[in-house]
Amino acid sequence: MGLLTILKKMKLKEKEMRILMLGLDNAGKTTILKKFNGEEIDTISPTLGFNIKTLEHKGYKLNIWDVGGQKSLRSYWRNYFERTDGLIWVVDSADKRRLDDCRKELHALLQEERLAGATLLIFSNKRDLPGALLAEEIRDVLELESIKTHHWKIVWCSAITGQNLLEGINWLIDDIAARIFTVD
Repeated sequence: MGLLTILKKMKLKEKEMRILMLGLDNAGKTTILKKFNGEEIDTISPTLGFNIKTLEHKGYKLNIWDVGGQKSLRSYWRNYFERTDGLIWVVDSADKRRLDDCRKELHALLQEERLAGATLLIFSNKRDLPGALLAEEIRDVLELESIKTHHWKIVWCSAITGQNLLEGINWLIDDIAARIFTVD
């Protein structure tokens, strides 16, 4: 029995997933996490470190790490890469000025060896705001079609209304489960 098989069987017993949520500051990461967890979203301030929530969903224990996105904090993102099963990249689809920076940060992340193989969900957030780009436009601006190293999907959403959050999370969990929780 190979090491990979042993690790897969250990994961199977745990039914646990580690999900890292990143993106530029003010993209809506914390709001998404709180909304998905059924918490109030009236007063949310910038995340200066990280938030971690452990949730049960679809029979899995999800450990979701929401890490601040300010430029001064991005160099610390690498401290959270270890054992990441899924990466949620949150984009403010109404902030066109920062999309180039968003693309550069995402593609730099995907070069990280410790994130190799992690499933990638891109939430195109704030779709409910005037002037927000469509998910297809975000896909093109972020050059998502060039990503061949990770399974990925882009889902437009609104953290405020909760629209499409469940669809995105369900896809992420299903993709991770198909990759990790297999029995040889």
